[in-house]
This record gives sequence, structure tokens and C-alpha cells, in this order.
Amino acid sequence: MPASVFATMDAAKADARAAGMDVIDLSIGSSDLPPPRGAVDALRRTADDPAAYGYCLQACTRPLREAVVGWYARRYPAAPALDPDLHVLPLIGSQEGLAHLLLAVADPGDTVLMPDPAYPSYFGAAALAGVRRVAMPLLEENGFLPDLAAVPEEAGAKARAMVLSYPNNPTAGVADAAFFARAIDFAAERGMLLVHDFPYVDTVFGDYQAPSLLAQPGGLATGIELYSCSKSFHLAGLRIGWAVGHEDAIAALARVKGAIDFNQYLGAQRAAIAALALPREHLRADAERFRQRRDALVEALNASGWETPAPQASMYVWTRLPAGRSDSFAFCLELVRGAGVALAPGRAFGERGEGYVRFALVQEPERLREAVERIRRSLD
Repeated sequence: MPASVFATMDAAKADARAAGMDVIDLSIGSSDLPPPRGAVDALRRTADDPAAYGYCLQACTRPLREAVVGWYARRYPAAPALDPDLHVLPLIGSQEGLAHLLLAVADPGDTVLMPDPAYPSYFGAAALAGVRRVAMPLLEENGFLPDLAAVPEEAGAKARAMVLSYPNNPTAGVADAAFFARAIDFAAERGMLLVHDFPYVDTVFGDYQAPSLLAQPGGLATGIELYSCSKSFHLAGLRIGWAVGHEDAIAALARVKGAIDFNQYLGAQRAAIAALALPREHLRADAERFRQRRDALVEALNASGWETPAPQASMYVWTRLPAGRSDSFAFCLELVRGAGVALAPGRAFGERGEGYVRFALVQEPERLREAVERIRRSLD
């Protein structure tokens, strides 16, 4: 298992706080916005329901699966119709879903194509499944999209699955429908499963709309998409999400999960159902909060001389280290110890993350500006 840089950063933050320092923590992408009132009310009502505390087998999850199908039809009306029994499976968060999916669709020693940099749990999931991870570099000059033509021919021919995630963590890169069309063709020609981790579907800015893999021609026949309530609905602690996609992949994942868990507490499922019924305007208002934070942070960084582009989506700003710095881990430790500002070092996200840092937009604009001023003084 790869060691967690985040654990070292967490210890450094704890030491700084113990020394009396006010730490502005921008290192973890845990939303600070309140969950929807309807979701909280559903959770509260379920707490008084004695029937909600038993084991929850597959039939128990049908209301949630039906809610997912309804949400998907509203969000992507041109997509193929989904069957709640064949195409949908609840997850204990999309992180759990990916780990169990690799166990379900690949054998030890098989090849899986994965982005680099990437969300660190991808590397842990690959290690647990015993698969050979072949990196697809996400380079700034390519808009942080993998160059599918550069995938080694042998690796592409042997790969059982390819993992993508757009809007992307950590790079905040975005993809359009044309990219997904190319990825679908690439996967279909080689007989691999296309896995799209999609937790930031709603965290998009301006006119950009995040395309679903499954809404593209051939997507449902080729892939599976993983969703989460952690980002759109600020319900990270409930650990609830769902997989939607090819019925064989869903069935394989269900068999693995059937040997391991009895699904989520019914209150978490009912909270998710209530959240899925929210009007789109509610989600757009939350995205606007993140856009205002993005603008405040990027404007302050550029004004301080740290050139930083503004992303189109996600809860993050991904930027190169300041001039003269090359070690992201050392830089972030220096900042938290000396300035009380915690960032995520690019190295935590893979080899090609080195040279970058990630800011999480989990503080209000004034606090973000204060963080940049502290950084500026530290660099001076």
C-alpha cells in the first residue's frame, strides 16, 4: 500500500495547532457547506423508525435505486433509459465502490490504466486488487486529459479497465463529450471496462456542464460511472453513493459487495433520496459559492505574483509551485509550520503531481485571501 502523505501533513497540522497557531486548512476536499435541509430532515425522521436498524439487503435499496434512475433521466434526458435492478447499485461512497470494482472485474496481475496524478485512493485500490497499474500522464499542456494515443500498445491490449475522473481531482481539469467519445472507442476496441469516477458532476462554473460517460453513444455498453453524495450534497460523513452502468459490471460489483457488506443504514439512503429530489437551482447556488471562492483565491494568488489559472470546475485550484521551489512536500510542510496554511502537496497524487500544490476551496473568500497573504509573507 502506498504511504499516505496526508497522514504526515495531518500530524504537522496537529503540531501547529498544539503550538497555538491558527491553521487555515486548505488541504482536504471536505465540503464545509451545510447539507440540504430535506436530507437532514429525512435522516432525523428515520432515527425514530425502529424498522430502519436491521440489515438492509438488496430489496431494501430499491427506493434509492429508483431515485437514482429518476435523477439521471432528468439530468441527462438524451441518455439511454436505466433499469434500477440492472444498472444501479448503491455504494458506501464512490471510494469504496472503485476499490471493490477493481476486485470484481480484474484478477491479480491484470493491467489497469490509471491517471497520474490521481486521487490517492486509486493507488490503494490498485494495490489491494493486486493489479498492475499503468499510468496515463495528465499533463498541463494537454489540458490534464490523458493522451490515449500514447498508451503503450501492449498495455492497452491487456488492460481490463481504464479509470477516468472529470471534473478531475486534483488537477480540476475538465473533459468534453468529444473526449469521452474517443475514450469509449478506445475501450470498446480493446474490450476493457471504462470506469468514470464522477463525484464533481455538480461543481461546475459558468456555462460548463459536466458530460456523463453513459450519456454518450456506446457509453452504457462500455462503462460504469461512480457517484457520491459527498460533494454535491455535502454529506461526506454518511458515506453514500452509487454506481450506474453496464449490467455485467454492476452484477460483478454486487457479488463482491454481497460478500462484504449489507448496504448503508436506511437513514443515509433516505437522506440521499431527498437530496436527489432537489431542484437544480439549489445545486447551482452551491456551485456559485465555490466559484466565488475560486475567484477570490486565484485573484489573490496572481496579485501576489504566484501565477495561477482559474479552473472551470471542482472544489480545487491546482497550480505549479512558486519559482525556485521543486519539492511540493517540503514546501507544504514549511507553510503549515511557518505560516499556518495547510495545502496538499502534488506528490501525494502521484509521480506527475510533483511540482504542483492543490488548494481546496473549503473556506470563505476572506479566509482564502488571508491564506494567500500569509503565504506571500512566508515566501518573502
